[in-house]
Amino acid sequence: MKTKAVEHLRVSTPQGDSGILSREATAYFFQYHPSIHPAAEVSLTMPHRIEQYRDEQLFPLFEMNMPEGYVLEELRNRFAKAGRFDPMLLLALTGHEAAIGRVMVDTPEVSPDDSDKGVSLAQILAWDGAENLFAELSRRYLKRSGVSGIQPKLLVPEDNRDEVYGKGALTTRELIVKSAGDRYPGLAVNEFICMSIAKAAGIPVPEFHLSENRQLFVMRRFDRTPEGKALGFEDMAVLTGRSTADKYKGSYTQIANALQMFCAAEYRSQALTQLFDQVALSCIVGNGDAHLKNFGVLYTDPVVGDVRMAPAYDIVNTTCYIPEDGLALSLKGTRNLFVARVELMAFAHDCEVTDARERIGGIMEACTATLAAHAVLLEDFPELESAIRRGLAQFQSTYSSTTRTHSFKST
Repeated sequence: MKTKAVEHLRVSTPQGDSGILSREATAYFFQYHPSIHPAAEVSLTMPHRIEQYRDEQLFPLFEMNMPEGYVLEELRNRFAKAGRFDPMLLLALTGHEAAIGRVMVDTPEVSPDDSDKGVSLAQILAWDGAENLFAELSRRYLKRSGVSGIQPKLLVPEDNRDEVYGKGALTTRELIVKSAGDRYPGLAVNEFICMSIAKAAGIPVPEFHLSENRQLFVMRRFDRTPEGKALGFEDMAVLTGRSTADKYKGSYTQIANALQMFCAAEYRSQALTQLFDQVALSCIVGNGDAHLKNFGVLYTDPVVGDVRMAPAYDIVNTTCYIPEDGLALSLKGTRNLFVARVELMAFAHDCEVTDARERIGGIMEACTATLAAHAVLLEDFPELESAIRRGLAQFQSTYSSTTRTHSFKST
């Protein structure tokens, strides 16, 4: 298939057409339509204005969903003969209605995804040959998988016609399916354990599952309403004006400041508390990949005023692969996981959290309980359990007398 160079993309949201994204020479431009409704603005950081936006690099809002790692390489291989393979073509390929968040792009030069009806969650979880299944899912759904991150992951439409959900259950018809891959053995189990700890500690998380053969981690996407309407999602790279290449720059305090600035007043305290809990959890379980793109906000549209923090996602232990790994961002001047356990008290002030010791105690309890609950699962990955317990022991030595005033849920 030969694809023409993509120089212009029509940008739209569920609230209407927004404008035109274009590239000219070495610069990118975004021009709003003159009479758009403010609800159709594309980003909290790009309000409607008469003059066009200009940047030498692709705007962070559009770069947010650019494929990385496995998906990027597979797209390159598939479209090697399609013409110039650049950010505009990548957006055109992956930025249709399945894109993360509410902003969609299209162009006559690239046809929309023509994937089939989908795959049931039960079928994914019960598959007994994960590598073959992931390869098949990649063949069918690669073009609709504009999901950032190095780990092999795909956006897969869910065929849930045979599923029965409880009344009021949060359901969407799309799943994020992640493969363990060869580089990081046991990564699916790793993420399942760490996300289970977060859930047990009361941190908001999306629905998630581990396949029966322990090779796939499956998460229901959280940027859609129960009726399937797209919600706005912007990660902290976008909100702090950084490119994906700079996702490891900055500090957790800067994330707190961004939440203070962008979250609606009624959600601000909850968001800051959740941020503190997520950073504390990353310190305890040894998550050295909690970078700017692994925190974000959700909202209906820029007019509604309901910006709140997105649920926690992409939580893994990295020290079982890189024993000397540190934090992805600076925590009060340090990235050292050992030092960070005491700097959390100063970070609590940034998040306006007054019960920090109790919250840390609750996360430690959730960690201990989750490791016990999944002891059989961890038998095949002793290095993961050892890595988490090392970090936990350091915190226990500092906060051994800490108790929590409310219970946690075991998973």
